[in-house]
Amino acid sequence: MVRPGRRKNRLAEMGDARQAAVLPLAQERRRHQRVKVILTGRFMREDRQEYPCQTVNMSPGGALLQSDMPPHVGEHIVAYIDHLGRVEGRCTRVNGNQFSMTISATLRRRDKLADQLTWFANRNILGLPEDRRHKRFELRNPRTTLTLPDGSSIECRVVDVSLSGAAVATKVKLPLGTPVHLGRTPARVVRHLDTGVALEFSRLQNPETLEHNLGGDL
Repeated sequence: MVRPGRRKNRLAEMGDARQAAVLPLAQERRRHQRVKVILTGRFMREDRQEYPCQTVNMSPGGALLQSDMPPHVGEHIVAYIDHLGRVEGRCTRVNGNQFSMTISATLRRRDKLADQLTWFANRNILGLPEDRRHKRFELRNPRTTLTLPDGSSIECRVVDVSLSGAAVATKVKLPLGTPVHLGRTPARVVRHLDTGVALEFSRLQNPETLEHNLGGDL
Protein backbone atom coordinates (compact mmCIF):
# COMPACT_ATOMS: atom_id res chain seq x y z
CA MET A 1 0.00 0.00 0.00
CA VAL A 2 1.37 3.41 -1.01
CA ARG A 3 1.11 6.09 1.63
CA PRO A 4 -0.55 9.41 0.62
CA GLY A 5 2.68 11.36 1.12
CA ARG A 6 4.71 9.06 -1.11
CA ARG A 7 1.96 9.08 -3.77
CA LYS A 8 2.02 12.87 -3.81
CA ASN A 9 5.83 12.89 -4.23
CA ARG A 10 5.64 10.34 -7.06
CA LEU A 11 3.00 12.40 -8.87
CA ALA A 12 5.18 15.48 -8.52
CA GLU A 13 8.16 13.60 -9.97
CA MET A 14 6.04 12.46 -12.91
CA GLY A 15 4.94 16.04 -13.52
CA ASP A 16 8.56 17.24 -13.49
CA ALA A 17 9.51 14.51 -16.00
CA ARG A 18 6.72 15.57 -18.37
CA GLN A 19 7.84 19.21 -18.17
CA ALA A 20 11.46 18.22 -18.85
CA ALA A 21 10.39 16.34 -21.98
CA VAL A 22 8.67 19.42 -23.43
CA LEU A 23 11.06 21.81 -25.15
CA PRO A 24 10.69 25.58 -24.68
CA LEU A 25 8.68 26.99 -27.58
CA ALA A 26 11.55 29.16 -28.87
CA GLN A 27 13.94 26.19 -28.88
CA GLU A 28 11.42 23.97 -30.66
CA ARG A 29 10.81 26.60 -33.35
CA ARG A 30 14.56 26.98 -33.80
CA ARG A 31 14.86 23.28 -34.57
CA HIS A 32 12.36 23.54 -37.45
CA GLN A 33 13.06 27.02 -38.81
CA ARG A 34 14.05 27.04 -42.48
CA VAL A 35 17.12 29.08 -43.37
CA LYS A 36 18.05 30.08 -46.92
CA VAL A 37 21.57 28.73 -47.41
CA ILE A 38 23.34 28.09 -50.69
CA LEU A 39 26.06 25.52 -50.10
CA THR A 40 27.48 22.95 -52.47
CA GLY A 41 27.95 19.28 -51.75
CA ARG A 42 27.16 15.80 -53.00
CA PHE A 43 24.72 13.06 -52.11
CA MET A 44 24.73 9.27 -52.36
CA ARG A 45 21.67 7.34 -53.49
CA GLU A 46 20.69 3.80 -52.51
CA ASP A 47 22.66 2.38 -55.46
CA ARG A 48 25.76 4.04 -53.90
CA GLN A 49 26.17 6.42 -56.84
CA GLU A 50 27.13 9.99 -55.89
CA TYR A 51 25.92 13.18 -57.53
CA PRO A 52 26.67 16.90 -56.96
CA CYS A 53 24.00 18.99 -55.28
CA GLN A 54 23.34 22.44 -53.87
CA THR A 55 21.20 23.46 -50.91
CA VAL A 56 18.29 25.87 -51.41
CA ASN A 57 17.15 26.04 -47.79
CA MET A 58 17.62 23.94 -44.68
CA SER A 59 16.43 23.38 -41.15
CA PRO A 60 17.84 20.96 -38.58
CA GLY A 61 15.00 18.60 -39.54
CA GLY A 62 15.02 18.80 -43.32
CA ALA A 63 16.49 20.33 -46.47
CA LEU A 64 15.54 21.43 -49.97
CA LEU A 65 18.28 20.48 -52.43
CA GLN A 66 18.91 21.01 -56.12
CA SER A 67 20.54 18.45 -58.40
CA ASP A 68 20.52 17.40 -62.02
CA MET A 69 19.98 13.80 -60.81
CA PRO A 70 17.33 13.97 -58.05
CA PRO A 71 16.47 10.76 -56.15
CA HIS A 72 13.09 9.02 -56.05
CA VAL A 73 10.51 9.78 -53.37
CA GLY A 74 11.07 7.46 -50.42
CA GLU A 75 14.69 6.76 -51.32
CA HIS A 76 17.25 6.82 -48.50
CA ILE A 77 20.06 9.27 -49.21
CA VAL A 78 23.25 10.43 -47.51
CA ALA A 79 24.37 13.99 -48.26
CA TYR A 80 27.74 15.61 -47.61
CA ILE A 81 27.26 19.38 -47.47
CA ASP A 82 30.26 21.71 -47.52
CA HIS A 83 30.86 23.30 -44.09
CA LEU A 84 28.00 21.28 -42.52
CA GLY A 85 29.16 17.71 -42.93
CA ARG A 86 27.17 14.51 -43.29
CA VAL A 87 23.38 14.36 -43.06
CA GLU A 88 21.06 11.52 -43.98
CA GLY A 89 17.35 10.91 -44.37
CA ARG A 90 14.70 10.13 -46.96
CA CYS A 91 13.51 11.98 -50.03
CA THR A 92 9.98 13.21 -49.42
CA ARG A 93 9.22 15.25 -52.55
CA VAL A 94 10.64 15.88 -56.03
CA ASN A 95 9.84 18.94 -58.12
CA GLY A 96 11.86 19.24 -61.32
CA ASN A 97 15.54 19.35 -60.34
CA GLN A 98 14.78 20.09 -56.68
CA PHE A 99 13.99 17.58 -53.97
CA SER A 100 13.17 17.69 -50.27
CA MET A 101 14.68 15.34 -47.71
CA THR A 102 14.24 14.70 -44.02
CA ILE A 103 17.27 14.83 -41.73
CA SER A 104 17.56 12.01 -39.22
CA ALA A 105 19.74 13.14 -36.34
CA THR A 106 20.07 13.12 -32.58
CA LEU A 107 18.93 16.15 -30.59
CA ARG A 108 22.56 17.08 -30.05
CA ARG A 109 23.28 16.95 -33.80
CA ARG A 110 20.14 18.98 -34.54
CA ASP A 111 21.23 21.65 -32.07
CA LYS A 112 24.64 21.78 -33.73
CA LEU A 113 23.01 22.12 -37.16
CA ALA A 114 20.80 24.93 -35.82
CA ASP A 115 23.90 26.77 -34.60
CA GLN A 116 25.68 26.27 -37.93
CA LEU A 117 22.69 27.41 -40.00
CA THR A 118 22.19 30.47 -37.80
CA TRP A 119 25.85 31.38 -38.20
CA PHE A 120 25.70 31.02 -41.99
CA ALA A 121 22.52 33.10 -42.18
CA ASN A 122 23.95 35.85 -39.98
CA ARG A 123 27.39 35.92 -41.59
CA ASN A 124 25.99 35.60 -45.11
CA ILE A 125 28.67 33.10 -46.08
CA LEU A 126 26.30 31.16 -48.31
CA GLY A 127 28.41 30.02 -51.22
CA LEU A 128 30.72 31.47 -53.82
CA PRO A 129 28.81 34.58 -55.02
CA GLU A 130 28.18 35.72 -51.42
CA ASP A 131 31.56 34.57 -50.09
CA ARG A 132 33.62 37.64 -49.19
CA ARG A 133 36.54 35.88 -47.55
CA HIS A 134 38.52 36.83 -50.66
CA LYS A 135 38.20 40.28 -52.20
CA ARG A 136 36.28 40.34 -55.48
CA PHE A 137 37.07 42.61 -58.41
CA GLU A 138 36.38 43.07 -62.11
CA LEU A 139 38.81 42.22 -64.91
CA ARG A 140 39.92 44.89 -67.32
CA ASN A 141 39.18 42.46 -70.15
CA PRO A 142 36.28 40.25 -68.96
CA ARG A 143 35.85 38.36 -72.26
CA THR A 144 37.26 34.83 -72.18
CA THR A 145 36.31 31.21 -72.86
CA LEU A 146 35.09 28.21 -70.87
CA THR A 147 36.62 24.90 -71.96
CA LEU A 148 34.35 21.92 -71.29
CA PRO A 149 35.35 18.31 -70.44
CA ASP A 150 34.88 17.21 -74.08
CA GLY A 151 37.37 19.84 -75.24
CA SER A 152 34.81 22.22 -76.72
CA SER A 153 34.80 25.86 -75.67
CA ILE A 154 32.18 28.57 -75.31
CA GLU A 155 32.56 32.31 -75.08
CA CYS A 156 31.71 33.91 -71.75
CA ARG A 157 32.15 37.05 -69.69
CA VAL A 158 33.67 37.19 -66.19
CA VAL A 159 31.30 39.30 -64.07
CA ASP A 160 33.57 39.37 -61.05
CA VAL A 161 36.38 37.25 -59.71
CA SER A 162 38.33 36.52 -56.54
CA LEU A 163 41.37 34.38 -55.79
CA SER A 164 39.05 31.42 -55.09
CA GLY A 165 36.40 31.65 -57.83
CA ALA A 166 34.41 33.66 -60.33
CA ALA A 167 30.90 34.53 -61.45
CA VAL A 168 30.60 33.97 -65.20
CA ALA A 169 27.90 35.16 -67.59
CA THR A 170 27.00 32.52 -70.18
CA LYS A 171 23.85 31.26 -71.88
CA VAL A 172 24.87 27.63 -71.29
CA LYS A 173 23.63 26.13 -67.99
CA LEU A 174 26.29 23.58 -67.10
CA PRO A 175 25.46 20.85 -64.55
CA LEU A 176 26.68 21.36 -61.00
CA GLY A 177 30.09 19.82 -60.45
CA THR A 178 31.14 20.09 -64.12
CA PRO A 179 34.93 20.49 -64.40
CA VAL A 180 35.92 23.34 -66.72
CA HIS A 181 38.81 25.66 -67.54
CA LEU A 182 38.15 29.38 -67.33
CA GLY A 183 40.81 30.62 -69.69
CA ARG A 184 43.81 28.58 -68.48
CA THR A 185 42.48 28.11 -64.91
CA PRO A 186 40.88 24.79 -63.85
CA ALA A 187 37.61 25.14 -61.93
CA ARG A 188 34.24 23.48 -61.32
CA VAL A 189 30.63 24.69 -61.46
CA VAL A 190 29.30 25.19 -57.93
CA ARG A 191 26.14 27.24 -58.47
CA HIS A 192 23.66 28.37 -61.09
CA LEU A 193 23.11 32.13 -61.44
CA ASP A 194 20.39 34.01 -63.28
CA THR A 195 22.91 35.06 -65.94
CA GLY A 196 25.28 32.08 -65.89
CA VAL A 197 27.28 30.03 -63.40
CA ALA A 198 29.54 30.43 -60.39
CA LEU A 199 32.89 28.68 -60.50
CA GLU A 200 35.26 27.56 -57.79
CA PHE A 201 38.94 27.34 -58.75
CA SER A 202 40.78 24.11 -58.02
CA ARG A 203 43.25 26.11 -55.91
CA LEU A 204 43.80 29.69 -54.75
CA GLN A 205 45.18 31.87 -57.49
CA ASN A 206 48.17 34.18 -57.53
CA PRO A 207 46.87 37.77 -57.74
CA GLU A 208 49.80 38.76 -59.99
CA THR A 209 48.95 36.20 -62.68
CA LEU A 210 45.19 35.78 -62.16
CA GLU A 211 43.99 38.02 -65.00
CA HIS A 212 46.49 36.56 -67.45
CA ASN A 213 45.49 32.98 -66.58
CA LEU A 214 41.79 33.77 -66.98
CA GLY A 215 42.39 34.94 -70.54
CA GLY A 216 42.20 38.70 -69.96
CA ASP A 217 45.16 40.73 -71.13
CA LEU A 218 46.94 42.95 -68.60
